[in-house]
Amino acid sequence: MIGHPKSHLGLALISIFLIAASATPLSIAPTPPKPSVYDILTQFGLPRGLLPDSVKSYSLSENGEFVVNLEGSCYIQFDYLVYYEASITGTLKYGSITNLKGIEVQRFFLWFDVDEIKVDLPPSNSIYFLVGFINKKLDVQQFQTIRSCGKGVSVSCRDHSKQVLQLPDEVDEMQKLMAE
Repeated sequence: MIGHPKSHLGLALISIFLIAASATPLSIAPTPPKPSVYDILTQFGLPRGLLPDSVKSYSLSENGEFVVNLEGSCYIQFDYLVYYEASITGTLKYGSITNLKGIEVQRFFLWFDVDEIKVDLPPSNSIYFLVGFINKKLDVQQFQTIRSCGKGVSVSCRDHSKQVLQLPDEVDEMQKLMAE
């Protein structure tokens, strides 16, 4: 006896549904969370405390070029007062940051751009900051802890030092300054 063709089709559809429902679903592994910028620094052999605690976001390309965005510009006192712009860029390589823009250091009321940061390989207790043609060696310990940003009095000192260094635009202004 041959059954009705529609009943075979219904039975086949129910079987397929039951088989599909009983099969374990494919689990998609969740993507691991993006590491913090501080973790990235340590992966490249650099101390975590090179950047302040106010990092809002960062991007790192395959060639090592990076952009770090802070909540705003700020200052941190290490052995020297350091100024961080709201956006910091550079190239990250193992043991160094080159082409650095957005970090300045104060020395004798003057502000200088930090162009490069390096550590010894293999690691030692020293870190090196290239400021212009001067290479300054410091104790790496002061950069192991992530520090909070400050604003306060340093802002007025920084702006004041730039004003002191600014030359007058016109000769008349120079004469006025000399007369004061």
